[in-house]
Amino acid sequence: MTANKSKKADIITVAKAARVSPSTVSRYFNHPELLKSATRKRIDSAVRRTGYIRNRAAQTIHGIRSGTIGVLIPTLDHAIFAEVVQAFSDAVAAQGFTILLASHGYDLQREYAILRKFLEHRVDGVVLTGLDHDEAVFQLLDSQEIPCVLMWNYAAGSRYPSIGADNEQAGRLIAEHVLSLGHRQIACMFPPTNGNDRALARREIVLTTLRSAGVTVRDEWMLTTRYSISDSKEDAKRLFCQTNRPSALICGNDILATGALYGATASGLIVPSDVTVVGIGDFKGSSEIEPALTTVRLPARRIGHEAGQALVTAIIDPVSGAGGSLHCAPEFIGRQSSAPPA
Repeated sequence: MTANKSKKADIITVAKAARVSPSTVSRYFNHPELLKSATRKRIDSAVRRTGYIRNRAAQTIHGIRSGTIGVLIPTLDHAIFAEVVQAFSDAVAAQGFTILLASHGYDLQREYAILRKFLEHRVDGVVLTGLDHDEAVFQLLDSQEIPCVLMWNYAAGSRYPSIGADNEQAGRLIAEHVLSLGHRQIACMFPPTNGNDRALARREIVLTTLRSAGVTVRDEWMLTTRYSISDSKEDAKRLFCQTNRPSALICGNDILATGALYGATASGLIVPSDVTVVGIGDFKGSSEIEPALTTVRLPARRIGHEAGQALVTAIIDPVSGAGGSLHCAPEFIGRQSSAPPA
């Protein structure tokens, strides 16, 4: 470093530039909600001008919040998770927090390792996806006494506050719709359920609902397909090219259903006059595809927003801020991909 190189800006430099006290600058970083909007803007401008970077490592030693929240999701590949994480990030950013984002690829052992990394970085809170996690994950959270929210799934008796949709209700809604149309020759396409309690809950309730109506899904019509449009297209083609094909296909989510629509077209079938195809999720694009997909909407943005608000409240006010679970109810969305059997 050259002799005339200016030294790095410190909190005193920022305070002078913003014409506030050093304690106010500290409050800007640690409790921004306590400052007036005009004061925050003035300090933000000073931070940008001076190039100040605070030393989080030194701050966490003295028990000051890191201002970060660890977000663990199964995968970054799916638009539905991008939507819920964006809403969560927007909600916590409004209170001065940022997120550390990681995916575990539906591997619960890997989830534990990532959680440990989050805690090493002294995150202020953690959000996990779904309800089922390795017991070691829950024990680690308990031992650290760190605020946690289970996002995406809902269950009234969940171990930590759960904010999301009831996947059993979502599965029941789509199965009842297909049955109400008069279909009895029904196939199912679901993803692998290992490490995925959402898919497991939907699959089991769909099969239970069908059995209650006297419908049993044939073994060759019960498909397990990766979350992939190309894979679901190929599996649907093999299904629809059978001599004795189903009149309806229930898919575990809209990704699989989209591939199935392509598979039906590639097989020379017209949806829905030849075969009904339905999904779960109401992902972006589900209403624009041809034909528009009948599905069950999972309110991703609301789930992300509510989870962000709940976790920030628990962090800021750990005594009285810890809230309970919240059900963001799924909603049946009827479109053009479903019709009574020919």
